[in-house]
Amino acid sequence: MAKDLLPGQLIARGVMRCLMDHGFACLPEVVPKPGLRVDVMALGRKGEIWVVECKSSRADFTSDRKWQGYLAYADRFFWAVEGDFPTAILPEETGLILADRFGGEILRLPPEAKLAAPRRKSVMQGFARTAALRLAGRDAAGLSVFL
Repeated sequence: MAKDLLPGQLIARGVMRCLMDHGFACLPEVVPKPGLRVDVMALGRKGEIWVVECKSSRADFTSDRKWQGYLAYADRFFWAVEGDFPTAILPEETGLILADRFGGEILRLPPEAKLAAPRRKSVMQGFARTAALRLAGRDAAGLSVFL
């Protein structure tokens, strides 16, 4: 199964394992608004919202023109990369997670930029709706929803 995943998806898998170890509920490939798709969105126990963009190469990072649009949907924004990624090219004011398919480690925590209450409500409702629809889709496909 893992062999069918793209490099960024494998990084996202490790990121989600890492963040779940820190008490976050995670969803891959979340669309906070049309035209934007974040690689991982995570919801913490206190309602904090983190967004993580996974980059598998320098070219993958330099071709990303939308990442600053993701900042409006997160309390903290992170890049997730593998160990051989040139991290010096990543903006210092963003977070950094080193990850692979098996897990990850938070290397740099970015400053918190708390979302305004109306935006937080909208993001949380979108997160909940996305999670519920995906769970219902698993059930409809005959897959166990009890993990």
